[in-house]
Amino acid sequence: MTTSTPRPDLRPPGLNTDEKTTLLTFLDYLRESVLAKAAGVPEPAVRTAGVPSGTSLLQLLKHLTATELNWFVWAYTGAGHEPWDDEGAVSADDTAPDVAAAYRAAIARANEAVLACTDLDRPGARSLRETPPPSMRWVLVHMIEETARHAGHADILREQIDGSVGR
Repeated sequence: MTTSTPRPDLRPPGLNTDEKTTLLTFLDYLRESVLAKAAGVPEPAVRTAGVPSGTSLLQLLKHLTATELNWFVWAYTGAGHEPWDDEGAVSADDTAPDVAAAYRAAIARANEAVLACTDLDRPGARSLRETPPPSMRWVLVHMIEETARHAGHADILREQIDGSVGR
């Protein structure tokens, strides 16, 4: 189905508040943008790669789920023994509602870590890179960048699927 009327272009949140709230509000805005791009896409289009690299809307959601858990839960809070696989393939058992629910659950866990942080300069428990553990500020900015980049990918994939445009 091609959409002749574009979805309304949602604007970034307009608020003037403390740094943590501002960063988290922008990240939540981007997260919802990615989820909206995958919403309502039928099988098999939601899992079909739209580019030669193999990226699909479902794969983007799986990747972002693992990335949220890796940076906020595994690296920053130090929970878990091993990082999540952020290159995991979409399986035949993965459904769009289940993958979206897993992403929402990862977002909730990530937001708990952010809200529990009382000092954005404090480094986390460990790093996913060969560097000292980053601060919560760095993790938030990195996840804004990561999610924004993939929101752009989702925009293109969704337009290729059914012509839907807008955030």
